[in-house]
Amino acid sequence: QVQLVESGGGLVQAGGSLRLSCAASGRTFTNYAMAWFRQAPGKEREFVARISWSGSSTYYADSVKGRFTISRDNAKNTVYLQMNSLKPEDTAVYYCAADRTVVVHTTRHYYDYWGQGTQVTVSS
Repeated sequence: QVQLVESGGGLVQAGGSLRLSCAASGRTFTNYAMAWFRQAPGKEREFVARISWSGSSTYYADSVKGRFTISRDNAKNTVYLQMNSLKPEDTAVYYCAADRTVVVHTTRHYYDYWGQGTQVTVSS
């Protein structure tokens, strides 16, 4: 089992920045690629970004490319999502997730463990 706890969400104006954190505990953190997903009200949960177990490879949804950066600190068992130039359409609950495989998965059913989510609200 892997337990994931997100933090860092909040209310920010358009154009602002936030950094989300996801702390992992349980099984060996470096066994897992990590990802961020988000879900807006009335919408499906969508992929945002993914990082390999070593941190050497990253992958982003087109909607956030160039604005968001995913990173991880394996010594701290933590993955981050730096979000810059935020837009109202970025408003959602953001979830971190863990995947035991090395294939870049962008759909939620491939992920084994999920956090409880953190709310991000961007005002216009």
